[in-house]
Amino acid sequence: MADPALSILHITDTHLFAAADERLRGVNTCRSLRAVLKSASTAARPVDAVLATGDLSQDESAGAYRRFRELLAPLAVPVWCLPGNHDAPERLAATLAGPPFQVGGAVVRGGWTLLLLDSVMAGDHGGRLSAAQLDWLAAALEEHRQRHVLIALHHHVLPLQSRWLDELGLYNAAELLQVIDRAPQLRAVVAGHVHQASDILRNGVRFLTTPSTCFQFLPQVASFAVDRRPPGYRWLELHADGRLETEVAWIEPPQ
Repeated sequence: MADPALSILHITDTHLFAAADERLRGVNTCRSLRAVLKSASTAARPVDAVLATGDLSQDESAGAYRRFRELLAPLAVPVWCLPGNHDAPERLAATLAGPPFQVGGAVVRGGWTLLLLDSVMAGDHGGRLSAAQLDWLAAALEEHRQRHVLIALHHHVLPLQSRWLDELGLYNAAELLQVIDRAPQLRAVVAGHVHQASDILRNGVRFLTTPSTCFQFLPQVASFAVDRRPPGYRWLELHADGRLETEVAWIEPPQ
């Protein structure tokens, strides 16, 4: 019997505060995340793990990360995290230390390896992978050459035809692409940051971005604008033969 697919709930840009009643652009981000998790946990498919790709907090507080822990822990599945530009990476790592949470590094499940990267630049909303991160990635790709690989980071790698957002993407995307172009086992690169869904195929690799669990940015515009689309999340189904199936889900905004 073939191994069952690994079903991953991808959430991103939760923008939590220490206080549960705080709002960002009119959205109660705690209530919105709770509604997303309820929707996902009552869906027809199982949640085998959660992938959270940054901007977990808005106020960079330990309280925000404790709230994230309180909301995610009841799912009783692994939660794989990495920081975004609105996070305090060291505080995030300290508050979410220990199972079921893992911050950064490599995750091996079945025939798949997930590599969790830190693209945060202090004081900058754009991102950059340090030389150390790129070296680690190259070594990890070589070590896991016989497995299917998914890379996750916060900042988007390929342009999305949105001038203001693309100016705040991964500044050294060309360096990352040079590394991953030498990895035939790479199947997907998953990011957050852009508060919108996208799916671009490049050299056989899927480059995916996922809606925020609170509010969205209007796609393909020159200047910042908020979309009317509701909170969302993405399913990632990782099959033993290397196939990746994915679907974006939207929820009714909580009142």
